[in-house]
Amino acid sequence: MERRPLERITDQGWNGTESAARLEGVVQPAWRGCVVWRDTDEPVMWRADETDLLPGAPIGTAVLAEEPTLSEEWWRAFGHSLDALARNKTRRVATPDTVKISQELVGESIRGVFPEVIDTTVERWVPAHADLNWANMSAPAFSLFDWEDWGNAPRGLDSATLWAASLAVPALADRVRRERRHDFESRDGKLMTLLVCAKVLGPDAHPEDPRIEPVWHRAQQVVSELQVG
Repeated sequence: MERRPLERITDQGWNGTESAARLEGVVQPAWRGCVVWRDTDEPVMWRADETDLLPGAPIGTAVLAEEPTLSEEWWRAFGHSLDALARNKTRRVATPDTVKISQELVGESIRGVFPEVIDTTVERWVPAHADLNWANMSAPAFSLFDWEDWGNAPRGLDSATLWAASLAVPALADRVRRERRHDFESRDGKLMTLLVCAKVLGPDAHPEDPRIEPVWHRAQQVVSELQVG
């Protein structure tokens, strides 16, 4: 089920789950149909998409506090799906946090917290889920769902987003970085790491968020790497 104000229904549409059904190589519930209607009392639209059942339960909340039990087969399916997603083509633009991502947004977000990073130019834009967290994947069988915000984004956005959602469990965060090493080692992946770090460290940061210290430490490393590079 999805509910959106009329002003948030752009030319891109809000048919993320439906349009994601054509993605090749990505493990996700099969899309079956939908119904859409306008609210009679408020300026909003409602949408209900029907898909196959998940092959397992959602792994947890968006940000995990305990390490989940995930098999090697799960990690392989996860990696293959993210790699396949990036090989697809789309005209959609990702809307993480329901905001359309752009070069301008990337630059402003990063420099707002890390002003020493002068060049924030993204080199490669690829299809991304744009809301990759532990509440949107299933286990023990892997499946990726909740496709409302997917579209083109800087390479590494999904990997960096999941890493940030894993930092309360250091071993899990390290595993995400190892599995998606090719994303994190790319220049765009480093920029996306700073983008998610900026969200954690920004003005709305909670002082007791256990991720603040590891995020700050990693951000300083990435800033140094970008300056050297």
